Amino acid sequence: MRAAIVHYWLLNWRGGEKVLESLCRLLPDADIFTLFYDPATASPEIRRHKVTASFLNPLRRHYRRLLPVMPLALEQFDLRDYELVISSESGPAKGVLAPSTAHHVCYCHTPMRYLWDLYPAYLNEWSPAWKRALMAPFSSYLRLWDFASAARVDEFVANSEHVRRRIRKAWRRESRVIYPPVAVETFYWRPADDYFLVVSELVPYKRIDLAVRSFSGLRLPLRIVGDGPEFRRLRHMAGPNIEFRGRVSDEELRELVAGCRALVVPGEEDFGMTPVEALASGKPVIALGRGGSLESVPVADPLGGVFFDAPNEASLAAAVRRFEEVEAQVRPRELQAWAAQFSEERFLARMGEVLDAPPTDARANHSYLSSMTTVL
Repeated sequence: MRAAIVHYWLLNWRGGEKVLESLCRLLPDADIFTLFYDPATASPEIRRHKVTASFLNPLRRHYRRLLPVMPLALEQFDLRDYELVISSESGPAKGVLAPSTAHHVCYCHTPMRYLWDLYPAYLNEWSPAWKRALMAPFSSYLRLWDFASAARVDEFVANSEHVRRRIRKAWRRESRVIYPPVAVETFYWRPADDYFLVVSELVPYKRIDLAVRSFSGLRLPLRIVGDGPEFRRLRHMAGPNIEFRGRVSDEELRELVAGCRALVVPGEEDFGMTPVEALASGKPVIALGRGGSLESVPVADPLGGVFFDAPNEASLAAAVRRFEEVEAQVRPRELQAWAAQFSEERFLARMGEVLDAPPTDARANHSYLSSMTTVL
């Protein structure tokens, strides 16, 4: 069976790209299609495959501004020769035009946040005034396209129960849950040094500003791994106890995670592969008690961390204090055993079952058409 994998863009190395790498191992002869491609950011496994980028690729430095024309670019991919299409959706990917004879499975990291759940925040808080005037009409058109393009998918797979609910809400489609792969066997425990850790893309919805302000007030050492458009603003507000490490190698990341007291996750996660990496290192997690963190982080039996209820500085600071009270009760080996359920081996086995199963397009289309009848 000739297979194509459609990934939104290959410009950095985050959770979605790790999932793509595992899909490449599952389908070693698959071709990859993507809107934007920078080979320097891709892993050797991904580079081993034939990668086709869209006509927008020469403008990849400005990819965030090109969202309105991404549907057009996706629909230009020629997938006529493929019997299996897997789209990896967080940015737009599922909207490709697969042939009627192909089985199209969408592995969804999340419906596009900036069009659905987080649209009010992007419109009213995280965008400059000039962009807001353009954002409303373009977003309305893109939501219609995004909803309609869900009909092009035969079967949805969500990366968490949290995202499964988002898929149902945004697209009126059902999905099964397969947790994303984490290389748990590559992480290790060592005695903690005196610092907390954030590992994240520095973008508004990750709410790294909460961690920066809270730890500046607490005067506890915090190291931040990652880069992004929020970097300058965050560095400006940070106290002397906050250290920005930028992007680091995989080896440096494993060492930083192994040496921290706890990982801090101040924003709502779709699933949260980084918390699992911390647990695989025997390290607890201090996280906002919403979204995917509720599925990946245990707070009792074993004690894997502490949740805080509200996305504000006071709530996070209180959670850090609660963590310090129970820190001695953490059992690293129990956390590592918990994390094993999110291994790549398990992901590959479950995704293999999906791809080997008969297509479920009849049930999927029935669900979609029923929702369309309700809307109309």
